[in-house]
Amino acid sequence: MNTILQNKQGLKALTAGVVLLLFLGIIYVWSVFKAPVSAYYGWLPADVGLTASFMLCFFAVGILLGGRAQAKIGVQLTTLIGGLMVAAGMLFSAFIPAAGKSHVFLIYLLYGIIGGFGVGAAYNAIISNAQKWFPQNRGFATGVSVCAFGLSTVIFAPFITMLNLRFEVNITLMILSAIFAAATLLTFKFIKSPEQIPNASVPVLKGKQYTTGEILKTPRFYLITFSLMFGLSVFFVVNPDLKDLAINRNAASFATVLVMVMGLANALGRLCVPLISDKIGRENADIIILAATSLSAFCLCFIGGVWLIITIAVIAFCFGGFAGLYPVLTSDNFGIKNIGSNYGAVMIGFMVSALLFPVLIKNIEGQTMKFVVLGIIAATGMALIIILKINRKKQ
Repeated sequence: MNTILQNKQGLKALTAGVVLLLFLGIIYVWSVFKAPVSAYYGWLPADVGLTASFMLCFFAVGILLGGRAQAKIGVQLTTLIGGLMVAAGMLFSAFIPAAGKSHVFLIYLLYGIIGGFGVGAAYNAIISNAQKWFPQNRGFATGVSVCAFGLSTVIFAPFITMLNLRFEVNITLMILSAIFAAATLLTFKFIKSPEQIPNASVPVLKGKQYTTGEILKTPRFYLITFSLMFGLSVFFVVNPDLKDLAINRNAASFATVLVMVMGLANALGRLCVPLISDKIGRENADIIILAATSLSAFCLCFIGGVWLIITIAVIAFCFGGFAGLYPVLTSDNFGIKNIGSNYGAVMIGFMVSALLFPVLIKNIEGQTMKFVVLGIIAATGMALIIILKINRKKQ
């Protein structure tokens, strides 16, 4: 702890990044926009709901390409561009004509694609930079950062709901755009990399510092990426149908509570899992949350009531854990120097999981069989990390 407190320049950069991530986590609150946007523009709720899918997909693309951008233009400029892209996506969305379904693609492009890409680029820049400032406490730095990202849901969901009750959707978007632009402009200048600070007291990097081209030639990259893809599958399938699941399992009265529980558990997992991994090792922490995810999927075959809430909370906690753990798992295996672009490559697993498994599982008949398959998929991810751990011991 003393080492962390003594790193004043690192703490300044970390704090600024945490503040901005509290805003950028808005990627997860599209559900509060769904009904107001549908009513204002006259679009079908199903069409409006696709905006979240576009944003999530291009969030992963932003992480991938944003990691490459950091190496060329630096962390500060990448963060600035990413944050302003989010604000611009909101602002331009406010001017979409409310004139029928023909304009729905604009919300996909402006809010979903541009906004999602901006979130991903800034997110990667901030958490990668946090690891560079605290190479001996990467679990702490990453955990605090991604926890702030997860807590955004708790803060902005009620705030946006309040705005929607008082204003039309286009006005709400303008207000949020102004807030996000201000937050970006006030924080980005403090998010400096160690290379920008003369005589910064950061330990010398040890071990081989892999480039992205080099990691693509290693089996470890594929073990890590596929384990992430398999581990996230349960959350991506369960999350969109959460309220329907509660109703079908005699837990309709808990439907609203479930959404809040997921948000809090998600944030807690983002903080706790990487911190724990500092003590017990990355692979051990990953094996635990993959096993918990798999077991929870099997439990969803038959549980209901309060036990449903507990199980959903475990799934959300593990989902947050994956978000906090995989950046440090990547740097453990491939070094910190190129963590931005390397973690971006690993996040291909995130993107594929978000796109593939909801479609794949939807085609399986019978709810019980769907959860059995998801449990097996998550268990496969755990097996991959066990293989990774065995191989690292041999090296």
